[in-house]
Amino acid sequence: MSTPTTLRDGAAGTAAPSPRAEAEPQPEPRAADEIRRRLKDPGFWAEWTVIPAFVVLLIVFGLISDVFLTADNIESVLAASAVLIVLAIGQTFAVATAGIDLSMGSVLTLSGVVLGQLYSDGRSIWLAILAAVLVGMAVGFVNGFVIAKARISDFIVTLGTLSIAAGVALVISDGKPVEVINRTMLDLSTKSVGPLRLMVIVALIVAVGAHVLLFHTRFGTHLLATGGNAEGSRAVGVRTQRVKIAAYTLSGAMAGLAAVLLVARVGSAEPAAATSLLLNAVAAVVLGGVSLFGGRGTIVGPVIGAVLLTALVNGLTLAGVSEAYQPIAVGTVVVASAVLMRYQR
Repeated sequence: MSTPTTLRDGAAGTAAPSPRAEAEPQPEPRAADEIRRRLKDPGFWAEWTVIPAFVVLLIVFGLISDVFLTADNIESVLAASAVLIVLAIGQTFAVATAGIDLSMGSVLTLSGVVLGQLYSDGRSIWLAILAAVLVGMAVGFVNGFVIAKARISDFIVTLGTLSIAAGVALVISDGKPVEVINRTMLDLSTKSVGPLRLMVIVALIVAVGAHVLLFHTRFGTHLLATGGNAEGSRAVGVRTQRVKIAAYTLSGAMAGLAAVLLVARVGSAEPAAATSLLLNAVAAVVLGGVSLFGGRGTIVGPVIGAVLLTALVNGLTLAGVSEAYQPIAVGTVVVASAVLMRYQR
């Protein structure tokens, strides 16, 4: 009588796999194949639109104009972009909650007018600066409170405060610009630390602080969660109404700070609404890869986007392109970025 054969895998009639077959590693995709795969993925370009766009801009205008890449022109572009950087950072907080702040341009104007009026009345420049930022915060708080508590569309609320802030600025200033000639403001716009002017350093400090707040604090986590899924976030205990109020308050504060930088740069508080700055701030946010649907944000992207848009206008000016065509170029860049954004994952 024959002895039954013992099968190692415990299944009759099935041969056990050899140790060599088990030990053979699965082939991994080569680095070159992975790079090619990512370059063909529209989602990759949607996330990093601003980087290749910025490189292309530098190359094109560097070839067109001998002045574009000089140290003096780069310093000028960075200084001109400081106001837009701060505005774009503020807009990022609103957009990350799946909203938008259309009032930023008028809030900037109102804050600047308040600064100018207080200074012209003999108040301390530091008190005037503080008042400008507080005015921006106050309007932002009102925006956030009405949006969150009354559950009214952010578009409607901020469109309304855009008109209100612009009107109040005209009433306060009587429609006349106010000169602000002060050593502190002059130093802010012209004095440099190394290769960077003080106003650029202020903008970079704001960017670093915003990055830490958005990605290294519980508030930042709650803000992105609220933008991604407000109902789900509320279900797990996130106070979404408070988060939205805080986001729009920050947006208003950034508009107030941008007003201080703008007044320092031009030397006066202008009562005209800064509509172009609002549009460029939204453009920088879109170009920087912040999702208009909320839940996805970055600070580095909008900062680079703000510098890119400023450099684009500067390059077109050096190339002799009429100012009438410059908004067309900016709008084209924004639309192209929005088209790519739909592929974001």
